[in-house]
Amino acid sequence: MSIHPRHATFTGAAGNRLEADIYGHGERTALLLHGGGQTRHAWRGAARKLAERGFTAIPVDQRGHGDSEWVKSGHYGFLDYADDAALLGRQILERFGTKPVAIGASLGGMASLTAIGREPCFSALVLVDIVPRMEEEGVRHVHAFMQARMKEGFATIEEAAEQVAAYLPNRTRPPSVDGLRKNLRQKPDGRWYWHWDPAFVNGLRTPGTDRRQVVETMEAAAKGLTVPTLLVRGGASDIVSPEAAKAFLDIVPHARLVDVGGAGHMVAGDKNDVFAAAIIDFLG
Repeated sequence: MSIHPRHATFTGAAGNRLEADIYGHGERTALLLHGGGQTRHAWRGAARKLAERGFTAIPVDQRGHGDSEWVKSGHYGFLDYADDAALLGRQILERFGTKPVAIGASLGGMASLTAIGREPCFSALVLVDIVPRMEEEGVRHVHAFMQARMKEGFATIEEAAEQVAAYLPNRTRPPSVDGLRKNLRQKPDGRWYWHWDPAFVNGLRTPGTDRRQVVETMEAAAKGLTVPTLLVRGGASDIVSPEAAKAFLDIVPHARLVDVGGAGHMVAGDKNDVFAAAIIDFLG
């Protein structure tokens, strides 16, 4: 039987509205935070599998993304996302009675790791293709994709799908472009635009505003980790190299590593079944 989500709303650290889906009714909870430029719908497959295994899975649109509120201050720094993540952890504990596992991809992983470095807001941590010392070339590749059609948008959803295919040449193209609709919004001019606030990329405070601080803060948080920790790396990732993964394991010796062969930076989207099996095995 297919598991259908129910809707929920949370509050971010700036009083910003955060929209979420809730899958399942299990005693254990999992907070799923997507990567930059994505929405909560990137987690649909993994959230359903977690729900089938007895979890309450909660994918959230992060600030400025999807259906969540755009922050008027333009504060989209990585510490802002970490503040939201910590508050989400507290709200989930209050609503459901259990401290959640945090599963964070890219930006969501940065937020989750930094949040737990500040307070014990999660019971376990799953980092999806993100470590403190990222490969700069891969980071530039992501930024270039996000900026390429940010202002002019697309005439059709099919046109957007072509750009995604060019960015992810190794991913099998879906038979329909309907799934991409969740990541786009149509303006009155009829054109389609990515479903996130442009200030996330070109504003005064973005996740990459101070790269040195990002690295230092994440490494400090990693050194203090005591909860069960899993790093899921895309085998073909241009963000997390094998050397960067090893460096992370050196400072978090209790962490486990899973390499997902054939997956790039977007691990859950590239190999969702393998990814979901890895996190379910880890969570036991």
